[in-house]
Amino acid sequence: MCWRCDHPNATADDYLDELRKAVREHGWAVQYVESDRTPFGYTVGLHDCGLPELLVTGVSAPRAERLLNTVAKDMMGGRVLSPGQKIAVRSGPLIEVVEVANPDIHMEWAVAFGGQELRALQLVWADGRGRWPWAAAFSDGRGRQPVLGKRGPQNA
Repeated sequence: MCWRCDHPNATADDYLDELRKAVREHGWAVQYVESDRTPFGYTVGLHDCGLPELLVTGVSAPRAERLLNTVAKDMMGGRVLSPGQKIAVRSGPLIEVVEVANPDIHMEWAVAFGGQELRALQLVWADGRGRWPWAAAFSDGRGRQPVLGKRGPQNA
């Protein structure tokens, strides 16, 4: 169930207050968008620390939360991510970093929290066989992982 569903009489400002509370307590929050076709999750609050927000598509809520929290924690500890960079995530998939072309379209609450000028990076994951979503054989043709920007220069 979503927060709006659980609080039908609440306003958007009420939800922003909840996000502010989570960010004060934890440094950032993870927002998940449920969808039968294209679920995704993203961070809210990293922008206020001078960092890009993070986004991941095509994964369950628990997986999105785990992946986003792991990478956000690394960034808060000083890790710098750049488009085209490939990173291994502890107990997770190989990731390629992609700059999100239009965060304002996909990241409603992050934009409401941090403003129109926020920058976002997508954590694009390889499937279990190391194939990327831009390959026809990705996830044996079953998986769906929209990439919301152009790939950056490929770093070694």
